[in-house]
Amino acid sequence: MKKKMKITQEDYLKAHRKASREEEIEKHGHPVSFKRIHVSKKVYNRKKIKAGDKGLPYLFFKAA
Repeated sequence: MKKKMKITQEDYLKAHRKASREEEIEKHGHPVSFKRIHVSKKVYNRKKIKAGDKGLPYLFFKAA
């Protein structure tokens, strides 16, 4: 006797998520994170400001 395999809702969701993820990777070339919080450009970020100020005292140019 053969047993009939039933596809549960969990199996359907799991297969759908896997297919969606593979399609996304194929489309963008890498996995895309949806849980990352979007940081506003207006928010003060000391680390980013200091990274942009490399060599600040030596950027003065002579006027000829």
